[in-house]
Amino acid sequence: MNSLLHRLFQAWTDGDDLSQFEDRFAELYTDPVLLNGSNVSLAQLASRARSLHRAFSDVRADVLQVVEGVDCIAVAFRMRGMHTGPYETAFGIIEPTGTDVHIRTIDVLTITDGKISSIWVNADDLGTLRQLGWRP
Repeated sequence: MNSLLHRLFQAWTDGDDLSQFEDRFAELYTDPVLLNGSNVSLAQLASRARSLHRAFSDVRADVLQVVEGVDCIAVAFRMRGMHTGPYETAFGIIEPTGTDVHIRTIDVLTITDGKISSIWVNADDLGTLRQLGWRP
């Protein structure tokens, strides 16, 4: 696996010290980073990572496929974890279920001067919600 991707997944899955996300992300992302067309600060990105780790324990990632270009990387992966804390969603908070959840995602990363400057994320949010028992 590409060394940037290795460091990226390590930064997102290491939840031992939730206060360190912003420092870790500063080594990987520009500030701000363009996320699905919107500027997101490192502080906001770190907040998302902390929220992920508060909702899921033993977070890990399985890389399924990587496609690399000159200044971009597309990566299909599955983020996994046990749902042990409140999970904040657009539909409200889902209380812990104890379910082992698989979050399927494809990220397209643009690299500028060795850092991720833009991300297009396509995550299977509905699939994640359904694993947690959510029904419309």
